[in-house]
Amino acid sequence: MRTPRFNVKQLAILAAAALFVAASAASQDSSDRPPWARKPKSKPTPSTTSSTGSTSSTPDNTSPPEPVNKDNRDSNSNAEPPQQGRIRVSVNLVNVLVSVLDDNNRPAPDLPVEAFQILEEGVQQKIEVFEPETKLPLDIALMIDASLSAHKEISFEQQAAAHFIAQVLRPEDHLSVFAFDENVRQIAGFSDNVKVLQSAVQKIPDGSGTSIYDALVLGSKALEHRKEDRRRVIILVTDGGETTSQWDFEAARKAAVRANTLLYSIIVRPVKNESGRNTAGEHAIETITDTTGGAIFFPNTAQDLDIIFDRIDRELRTQYRLGYYPNPPGPVNTYRSIQVKVLDNYKVRHRKTYLTGPK
Repeated sequence: MRTPRFNVKQLAILAAAALFVAASAASQDSSDRPPWARKPKSKPTPSTTSSTGSTSSTPDNTSPPEPVNKDNRDSNSNAEPPQQGRIRVSVNLVNVLVSVLDDNNRPAPDLPVEAFQILEEGVQQKIEVFEPETKLPLDIALMIDASLSAHKEISFEQQAAAHFIAQVLRPEDHLSVFAFDENVRQIAGFSDNVKVLQSAVQKIPDGSGTSIYDALVLGSKALEHRKEDRRRVIILVTDGGETTSQWDFEAARKAAVRANTLLYSIIVRPVKNESGRNTAGEHAIETITDTTGGAIFFPNTAQDLDIIFDRIDRELRTQYRLGYYPNPPGPVNTYRSIQVKVLDNYKVRHRKTYLTGPK
């Protein structure tokens, strides 16, 4: 096969054509051409990705890589597994109403938050809510013993209760009247109508037995169904002679704790000498009252009832409110102990425990 020969003129033409093609290609890469007229650049081959998710390349002075996502680590690493199945727990605020009294049993107002310490299971908690005089409205269950053993003083009880109703109720407060003997009856539902409530107190019928535990259980349950952002109070007027309850002491105590009820107990003793009366009911009431942070009173005469109701009213209007988020939170459905400390020599009352709810 014969190799083609080119003369000088033909060689010049071929050289000129080659220079034109090269210039044309270079012009397509020029940055002054519009994007659609530029020669497309070939994509670089992806570099290898390490087990940490960052791109491996030759070190340079560029910005540092993004933080590593621990959930995307290699299975051979020591990272924790993804948290997709973890249950989130919301811890509820625990509210504690605190009554602070001086040496003369008078309310001690205007104490600063720095004067208080609150502990749960011995561990100091951070006070998140502090009200030196809480304005939370009241829901009060007024429970009056209608048994024959208490009948002697019933007229004084009715008069004192009627006076208390007129004195204690303020806008947004509600009170319900209960009577208990061998049964527990709600004579008037929760209301702020003073006349209706006073009339209900006067209509309390006579009974026979005394079902104190039943009264505390049913009163607590009635309050538990009320709104959360309210103070729940039971005022129990009785001779303390438990005889006919179907519920027992532990059921009554648990119901009061679960409902976050503050119990004030007034024990009107028909017989002053302990050897002449059943004191088991009194001791049980005293224990439950102390657990809730309330107070117990033993009037010497029926006429003392007015003074006692006045003290309860004054205390309810001067309570401190402390709130905290438990740290660490307690297990579900367990009793947690609470302790409140106040500087100086003040006497302090508050609920001693609460029952954790479902998470």
